Amino acid sequence: KTIVCQDGYGGASAALKEKPDLIILDLMLPGIDGLEVTKILKRDFKTSDIPVIMLTAKSSETDKIVGLELGADDYMTKPFSIKELIARVRAVLRRKGEKIRGQEDTFFKDGDLDMDFSKILVFVKNKPVKLTSKEFELLKTLIRADGRVLSREHLLEAVWGVDRAADIQTRTIDVHVMTLRKKLKTEGERIVTVKNYGYRFNREPKR
Repeated sequence: KTIVCQDGYGGASAALKEKPDLIILDLMLPGIDGLEVTKILKRDFKTSDIPVIMLTAKSSETDKIVGLELGADDYMTKPFSIKELIARVRAVLRRKGEKIRGQEDTFFKDGDLDMDFSKILVFVKNKPVKLTSKEFELLKTLIRADGRVLSREHLLEAVWGVDRAADIQTRTIDVHVMTLRKKLKTEGERIVTVKNYGYRFNREPKR
């Protein structure tokens, strides 16, 4: 089943109602643009984990970074072939399927930090913490590394996808880690910086 919407408001409303497996989103939409639609969908629990492929005529690195940091899973610049679009759709859905199959451990609890990986929920001292989909994936990836140090490049590939890592500077990881630390408060101190390399998650709460 495919749903087609002609404007941003209609697209956001349809996504919230139908909860599709994937969204192909043109950035140049009447009403509200694709970036605003993405913000709406990534803020809502019901749609925050739906993969988004952005389509646009804008090809600058800045535009790509903004789109991907908002939570897009892929970014295609016009013109492109239908074959390439289909290949990108299959790749994004494959990564989504791999993430779902890889969720053997649904819950994580350590110190004052609780996570429900299947429901995309985070709590610190039993209080909910609102994370974007990329912040959640980043934290989950660090936690599942079991204390191992992960490079910035590895984190980019794990969270944004192998074929997209080259489009984003590694400073994106630093920005997301800084935001995570602020949102997690005392538990955020457990995300440890390894100079000139990357990050690890300290399983032992810092007291």
